[in-house]
Amino acid sequence: MSLDNVHFKAGYNFLGLAEEDSSYEDARAVIIPVPYDSTTSYRAGTREGPFAILTASRQVELYDLDLQCEPLSRGVHTLPELEPDMQGPAATLQNIETAVKAVLADGKFPVMLGGEHSISSAPIKAVRDKYGAGLSVLQLDAHSDLRDTYENTPYNHAAVMRRVIDLVKLTQVGIRNTCRDEMEFIKKSGHDGIIWASEMTGPDNAWIDRVMSRLTDNVYVTVDLDAFDPSIMPATGTPEPGGMLWYPTLQLLNRVIDEKNVVGFDVVELCPIPGNVAPDFLAAKLVFKMLGRIFKKNGWIGGED
Repeated sequence: MSLDNVHFKAGYNFLGLAEEDSSYEDARAVIIPVPYDSTTSYRAGTREGPFAILTASRQVELYDLDLQCEPLSRGVHTLPELEPDMQGPAATLQNIETAVKAVLADGKFPVMLGGEHSISSAPIKAVRDKYGAGLSVLQLDAHSDLRDTYENTPYNHAAVMRRVIDLVKLTQVGIRNTCRDEMEFIKKSGHDGIIWASEMTGPDNAWIDRVMSRLTDNVYVTVDLDAFDPSIMPATGTPEPGGMLWYPTLQLLNRVIDEKNVVGFDVVELCPIPGNVAPDFLAAKLVFKMLGRIFKKNGWIGGED
């Protein structure tokens, strides 16, 4: 009796890749799902984000129209979900940092799926340890996340970039909500790396040139999905009107990937809405588009070196 001719549902791997096409040993990139939302302050549920993205990814076509190939038909491994540490946020962040460092040590490209945005400081620290102080971070977000603390913790999602700005050069894109304390910090510190959403209107793309001029050679990208307008991404914990749209966002990310060395990225803050899978699919397609372009640039398609 054999199972060879029996068809089973695609596995938990990103894009539903078969085990033989997604082993850790042969992978170029590793997906790290982190179902964490312990500091959520408005709409909870981002702990369900990684599973929703992986589930939706199974419906993404492997063929990329822009690249004219199947960039991710093999070479992407998905780790099991990294469980939150009940000792608290600091312990969870340390576990994430350890996991990302292990992936980097094995010569693989890290992609983290959240979960809330507070977790992004961990992979950024891990990547900085490898690439040094010359690393820059590109943040797509509706919020500046520059509070020193929020709800009595420095590890809150609203304070994540305050933990990052002292480590690396930070460029923030799509920001359209901040508080008085954050504005005071921005002015006092001289932080000039914010591209406000109100500056991203009009027919030209001068704002993209501004972003590119600030980035160093090595770039880590963190995408809080509330950077997108709620008309296309309503499934976030803290939606804000006036956000980014699909093609201008891809135009920016394509330039960053083509002209810089992207060394890792995360996509966070998907808060799935029961019965509405469109936001889940958008998140999965975004990971596919970013990672596929990175594979193409680095010659990782079809076993190329």
